[in-house]
Formats: sequence, structure tokens, C-alpha cells
Amino acid sequence: MAAHMETQLCQIWIGAQTGILKGIDLKKNAASNFTDLTTLEKNKEITSICWSGTDERQVLLGLRNGTVRVFDPKKMVYDEDFLECDTDGDGLFKGLASLDEDRLITCQESGLVRVWQKGQSEHTTEIKAGANLSRMRQNPHRRQCIATGGKENDLKVWDLEHPAEPIFKAKNVRNDFLDLRVPVWVNDMQFLANSSKIVTCTGHHQVRLYDPSTTQRRPVLDISFDEYPLVSMALVPGDNAVLVGNTQGRMAEIDLRKGQVGRMYKGFAGSIRDMQCHPTLPLVASCGLDRFLRVHDIHDGSLRSKIYLKSKLNCLLFSSRDFTQDEDMLEAGKKKKVVDDEEESEEIWQNMKTITDTNPKSEKKKRRKTKETSETGKSDNLAARKKLRSSRTGEA
Repeated sequence: MAAHMETQLCQIWIGAQTGILKGIDLKKNAASNFTDLTTLEKNKEITSICWSGTDERQVLLGLRNGTVRVFDPKKMVYDEDFLECDTDGDGLFKGLASLDEDRLITCQESGLVRVWQKGQSEHTTEIKAGANLSRMRQNPHRRQCIATGGKENDLKVWDLEHPAEPIFKAKNVRNDFLDLRVPVWVNDMQFLANSSKIVTCTGHHQVRLYDPSTTQRRPVLDISFDEYPLVSMALVPGDNAVLVGNTQGRMAEIDLRKGQVGRMYKGFAGSIRDMQCHPTLPLVASCGLDRFLRVHDIHDGSLRSKIYLKSKLNCLLFSSRDFTQDEDMLEAGKKKKVVDDEEESEEIWQNMKTITDTNPKSEKKKRRKTKETSETGKSDNLAARKKLRSSRTGEA
């Protein structure tokens, strides 16, 4: 395992297509690998990532081969695998969420959503959410509620305590102006805070808002952005807006109150695979196929950090800890040290004694040199006056 920093300083965790878990220290703008590079295999690609609970003590990694690994950031080691399930025919993990410290929710491309108990090889709950699933998201305010969606598999909301039927099932929008059916392709979704509303983004560059609290199953808001598939979405904390990213590396803010495309975020060069906003700071982290992690300021769109990570990146996890407090304390400590050093230097200079040359020979030599200099000056002045007098006589 190659690690070059303390994991307590990592604010972002990233899963790569190569199977490497990367930790990012934004204060130093540096990254480290926390996977043994000699054990890398294609079937160990990290496709999903999540925290093991609300306390963020462990990182759970969903691998291509169906294994969910557990990484302890403090101990800097991989614990015993959470589960190893048979993925033959079920596809990749399309979502990973922690129900509590001992229960895990997995979602695979085939549409199988399962709840696993730690230490057991059999799942306790299973939901068939439909084929060609693209994403599963958990409601952070009601952890037993999840949303699923995919290609020709419209949005569904499930209650894991009553898994027989979805508690909400979206209905496709009306036919277009040519009276043709609009295709369905849900790629990501988010639950709005303090609300029952859900927002989705699609592979047909649409952003749609649903309100399950009403009788309407069609979207209450439908916005188009750009011309390329939208693949990732992040909810802006404390604001009625979302950020979306597409396959061409374009990211924008969508205002759900006005139904308009807002600020654009620049600097991308490839498909944006995942993004997440910090819960308290105005920062959004994003990663994708161009191998860069980028952190933008949500309010002004400025690029705060950009780190090249060498591998194609699939997913990321933003720590909820306010790391700027540590940075402010560090800067304050540096400033105090500089002031103390300056005061100490000034005190040293003030206490130093003035050294004078008391050697009689040196004093005599200085007086002789001064006398010679003055005599040389007098002779030069006398020569100058004689020359001036002779020149005036010649003119006359």
C-alpha cells in the first residue's frame, strides 16, 4: 500500500477504474493511493462508494466482481470484506448505501436491490426494480427510502420496510409535437432537502422534477440542458438548485425555482462521472474520464483545486468535516510564529553591544590617510587655479 499522507487529512475519497482508492488532501493539493498496486485486476474496478454510517468512520467500496470492501481511514487498512455476492448476470453495482452500521443496500445493473446484514452471506430483503438500471440513490433524511431509474426504466421510489411495491412510480411525459413517444433514460437522481420532491437527470439531456406528495406522476418541471447525455447530478445544500454534468465535460447549475439554466462551470476535458457538494462549505467536487479531480466554488464558479490522478475516475466521496477550520488554525499558527520570530530578532539586535576599534596603530593609520587625502585635494585645487589663470592670460 502506497500512502504519502495521514488519512485524517483526506477530505475526498475517489474510486478509479483501475481499482485504486485515492485520498485527496485539499489543503496540500496532493493525492495518495491506498491500494496495493501489485494486486490490481480488471475485476476490482471501483464502481460505487459510500460511507458505512453517518459518523463516516469507514469507506465502503463496491467492486466490479461483486465484492464490497471496507476501508478504515484512521487505521489506514482494509478491514474484512463486508460481503461477496455472486454477480454472474446481475451486472455492476449501480448504487451503494448504508442503512445503518450493520446493514448495507446494494443495487446492480440487472435491477436487483438487496439489503445485506454484515457477517451474513444471504440478503434479508430483495427488490426487483427493473432491468437496465443506471442509478440508485438513498434519501438521506429517510434512510429506508431509495430511488431507482435507468434506461427505459423510469423513476421509482421504494420503502425498504414495505418492498412489495414502489411508493411512487413516475409516468412518462406526453408525446412530442410529432406525436412520438419520448424515450426514457434516467441516469441520476437526488432527494430535495425538507421536501418530498425528487429531481432526475436523463440521457436525453433533461432535468425533471417530481412531487410524489401530489397525485401527478408526470414531472412538475422539465428543463433541457445542452445536447448531450447527463450522467451525474449533485444537490446544492441550502438552495433549491442542482448541479448536472454531461458526457462532454460541461457542468451547470439548474435553478429549480425559476426553471432555468444558471451558472456554468468550466475547466473540464471529458465526461463527468460523479460529483458531490460539501454539506456546509460552498464547494463541489467532480471527477471523470479526463483523470482530474476538480473542486469549484459553487457561488462564483471559480476553480479552487485541480489535481491530476493518472487513472480514469468513476466515483467520489466528500467528507462532511469542515476542514477550513483546521486550515484557519494552521494559518493563524504560522502568522503567530512569524511575529514571535520577528520580535525575538529585534530583541537580539537591540541587546547587541557596539564594537569599536581601539588599536592605536589603526587610529594613527586612519589619521595619516585622512591627512594625505586632504593634502591631495589641496594640490588638485592649486593646479586647477593655475591652469585657469594661464588660460585667461593666453586669451588676453
